[in-house]
Amino acid sequence: MAVALWLCLPLVQSCSRRSQVTIGSKAFTESVILGEIATELIRAGGGDGRHQRELGGTRLVWDALLKGEIDAYPEYTGTITNEILVGRRIHTSEQLREALAQEGIAMTAPLGFDDSYALGMREDVAQKLGIRSISDLPSHPELKFGFSNEFLDRGDGWPALRAAYQLPHMHVTGITHDIAYRALAEGSIDLTDLYSTDAEIAYYHLRVLRDDLGHFPRYEAVFLYRADLQKRSRDAVAALNRLAGRIDPAQMIAMNEQAKLQRIPEARVAADFLAESMSVAGRPMAQGFWGRLAQRTWEHFELVAVSLAAAVIVAIPLGVVAASFPRTGQVIIGVIAGIYTIPSLALLVFMLPILGIGWKPAVAALFLYSLLPIVRNTHAGLLGIPLAVRESAETLGLPALARLIRIELPLASPAILAGIQTSAVLNVGTATLGALIGAGGYGQPILTGIRLDNHQLILEGAVPAALMALLVQGAFELVGRWLIPRGMRAGKEESTPQMDTDGHR
Repeated sequence: MAVALWLCLPLVQSCSRRSQVTIGSKAFTESVILGEIATELIRAGGGDGRHQRELGGTRLVWDALLKGEIDAYPEYTGTITNEILVGRRIHTSEQLREALAQEGIAMTAPLGFDDSYALGMREDVAQKLGIRSISDLPSHPELKFGFSNEFLDRGDGWPALRAAYQLPHMHVTGITHDIAYRALAEGSIDLTDLYSTDAEIAYYHLRVLRDDLGHFPRYEAVFLYRADLQKRSRDAVAALNRLAGRIDPAQMIAMNEQAKLQRIPEARVAADFLAESMSVAGRPMAQGFWGRLAQRTWEHFELVAVSLAAAVIVAIPLGVVAASFPRTGQVIIGVIAGIYTIPSLALLVFMLPILGIGWKPAVAALFLYSLLPIVRNTHAGLLGIPLAVRESAETLGLPALARLIRIELPLASPAILAGIQTSAVLNVGTATLGALIGAGGYGQPILTGIRLDNHQLILEGAVPAALMALLVQGAFELVGRWLIPRGMRAGKEESTPQMDTDGHR
């Protein structure tokens, strides 16, 4: 039933998206705030605005826009020219708009502030070493650099910066942008990349190094939106264009400070800005704790239940085939074990080009991770049936399928159920990563809590996830007591091969 509902869901979503306008945002605070502002402005105009928050890095959100999974998102001109449309030789705003139009994308006028990349150090460290500009860094190769993971690989990031300034530094590590500030304060790193509108620059007393070679381009904030949005919702496009020139640097820094340092919800920050600066009465859809918990619980349960149900349907027959045909079984288990060794985050990313953002790639990845414990336990359980029992069943003259259903699978049921239980518990924990690609669940408050350095939000996702894992464990114990005969339960742990959390017997 759960699988059938999952297959029907795209049809329902397709109908609802005709009138709904989905605004996306990247996984950093400023982008989330701008996404909330745009969403609230669309709703204030009577539109059906929805905000898909914290979807990840530039490429992920850009691809979601191209595929129509979102309708608009905030971006920066320097990122568009140097990362998204790299190699197009774009020098003017007109050329930029023409290049975007070839992709079916339109762009608003700049919002009014420039959020450039910069490099920053603690003021006391920079003062002691006499560092004021990036050109001073080659004289201090001992410094430890900690850059955001995206900056490490961007065309306008570390590789180009290192070449432009001939930087010899070898102590360069990747670190989440929000955690980098704490690492600077603690002295774990000496320098990191900054966004010029970050409120933490003043809070942590950082020195922004002068870009004396002019390496970084201008990063004017804009909104990118699908060209077909003009036909579907002119009011939404008008709302996005209303933001042109309305947010100055001081306002953006103040909003970042309210969200990051004062821990005011981004929806509230956005509503206050619209009321004070644009005389728009916002109606932020902020949920209370219990409302958020109910929503995240359902999203997480859905991810686990659908992926596990699909895995059970596929894995048990594969385990039967593996037990019946040894050579084929080696191939089946080998392939599934190979999938199991792929890091979960990498597997999620591999699913994105095929299934896009949201819960579908998360379910697909969880499904693949669920296969190995069930297949191996089914295989082991069937092979563990005593030969005398098999011969007795054959003596009775039962057909092979009847023997499998009436005798072999029931005898192997303790092992099979143990495999399903292992998959379910592992899925509860792994499903938290789905929030990185817009799947929601308990990973969403964890992700937001890390970004905002809010331990309460982290616990809001971590504690329910742990409780759900315990509930799943207990539920399967009860199911085992109900399904498995007492005699088989008593010897289950001794006679049945079990799988640990690493997938080994």
